[in-house]
Amino acid sequence: MGRQIKGLLYFYITDIQRSLKIFWSILLGILILSLAIGYFLLRFDEGGFFFGLSFPVYIYCAILGFITVKESIPFSLKMGAVRKNLFISLGILFLGIAFAKAVIASTLQTITLIFADIAGIHTFQFIHLAQFITDNWLNRVLIDTAIMFFLLSFMFIIGLLFYKSGMLGAGIVIGLLTVGLLLGIAQGWLIDFIINLFKGLDMAFIAQIFGVGLVVYGISFLLLRKVTTVNVK
Repeated sequence: MGRQIKGLLYFYITDIQRSLKIFWSILLGILILSLAIGYFLLRFDEGGFFFGLSFPVYIYCAILGFITVKESIPFSLKMGAVRKNLFISLGILFLGIAFAKAVIASTLQTITLIFADIAGIHTFQFIHLAQFITDNWLNRVLIDTAIMFFLLSFMFIIGLLFYKSGMLGAGIVIGLLTVGLLLGIAQGWLIDFIINLFKGLDMAFIAQIFGVGLVVYGISFLLLRKVTTVNVK
């Protein structure tokens, strides 16, 4: 069992290495360009450039959680992987990716701010959810880890729905979620909820997000244990 989990983790990590390198290369390029824009804005009395380093990482995790189903599960099953080991190994992978990316993003933000301060580029600033609490390295890591793990887990379930039920079954679920979202926006309660959420944002709520992510991932086992190598269209 332990050997199979190690083998699955090796396969997953090897499989996503290329996308990780491309993603971080592009993100670093955008960060350098953003610093250059901030430096250019120094000649103006008013103006500044704000960059959210973590938000592109959130999007990457959401996409990764979705495509993991199609790209990894069929091959793993064909190689004889047990569904329980699939569940454990993917959970470890999601937690590892969320934590590693959170550490990298927070450390990169700290290094960039030090460089900007030395270079006198005061027109360049980061935006992060930690600014609603206390913006430091640890809080950024904890917040990003919780959010990224939740996104990985949620989109993993969406991917499983598409894989098992095809466009029709998954489309019904997503359609219901979309209708609920639009109703919330139209009636105003969703916007009020988001505003109040940011006003009362604290680490206890971040812990709840991580807990919800664990529950969501746990629910995915109900779909994963009956998954086959056949992808329903």
